[in-house]
This record gives sequence, structure tokens and C-alpha cells, in this order.
Amino acid sequence: MRLHRILLGFILAVVALLLIGCVTVVLCGLRDNLHPADLAVVLGNKVQPDGAPSEMLKARLDHTVELYQQGYFKLILVSGGHGKEGFDEPVVMRHYLEAQAIPHDAIFEDNQGLTTWRTAQNTALFLKTHNLKSALVISQYFHLARCQLAFSKFGIAPLYWSHAPFWSMRDFYSVPREVIGYGDYWFRNANQMDSAPSLE
Repeated sequence: MRLHRILLGFILAVVALLLIGCVTVVLCGLRDNLHPADLAVVLGNKVQPDGAPSEMLKARLDHTVELYQQGYFKLILVSGGHGKEGFDEPVVMRHYLEAQAIPHDAIFEDNQGLTTWRTAQNTALFLKTHNLKSALVISQYFHLARCQLAFSKFGIAPLYWSHAPFWSMRDFYSVPREVIGYGDYWFRNANQMDSAPSLE
């Protein structure tokens, strides 16, 4: 009986910590920190089988266009990888932004942004290579807490962020997953990953 009580107490503690983490992730992500920045970094997401951005990715890109038009940044780094649908996310993102009248020369591609960690790593190199300082991260609200942690691990400062206005039922899965991902990133350091590839 005592063992059962200990086990129940442990389970309740884990659930409570997860709930607190979920609330923290949501509140952190919904509270934008918008300031003019040298570079906007747009995190990739799924591309549809027909080559069009998914609704979530489209929301990120539309928000990027809106902030660009408001003058928050002049340069954009689109970051992602090669999805199972057969498309390079950054290429699709570039084409979408250009179709919204974003100049070709204002957009740069990070085709090695396979994870949030790698995107942060590659962004740090890009900023250093181009003699830039500040970055503004654009993603979904539930993703921004982990983005902030990853980018700060690579010394990117000042760092700003803004969430794309898109919600779905999948968020009920994504938010707890981000809490676990945040815990993983908390114990990492910038030397744990392979060196980032050179970015032009």
C-alpha cells in the first residue's frame, strides 16, 4: 500500500509539472517580443504533396510578410529540411515569400535546419558571417519557448520573437511535446552538435 501511494504521488507530481510546463510554454509563446531586428528567422514546417506550404507554414510566412511590410527587418532566413513529401522546405518558403513581393535578395535559405537546434546553430553562423547582431524568430506560439532557449545557447542576442496566428486541434499534442523538448534543450550545450555547414 505504501508503494502504491509513493507511485501515485510520483505520477501526480509528473502530471503537475507537465501542466505547469504547458501553461508556461503557451504564455511565453503568446507574449510577442517585437522589435526591429537585423534578420528574421522563419522556422520551416510541412509542405503539402502538391508543393504548397501547409496551413501552419503558410501562417508563419504570411506573418513574416506582414512584419516585413511593417519594417521590422530587411533580411529573412528561411530554415528547414527536405521533407518526406520530396520538397525542400526553404525553397518552397522562398517561392511563397517572393510571390508576396518580398525581394529575392532579401531571402536566404538554410537547407540544413533539420531541427530547431540546428536552425539556431546555423543562424548564429549566418549572423557572424554577415556581420549581423539581432534576430527575430517567427514560428507557432508553442514553439517559441524552445526557440528562445536554443538561440540563446548559441549566443544570439538581442533576440526577439513573434508567433504566427494559427491554431489547430494538434496543438493539444504539440504543447506537451514542446515541454519535453524544452527539457532536452535545457541540458544541452552548443558543443554537442556537429559543426554547422557554411551558409552563403
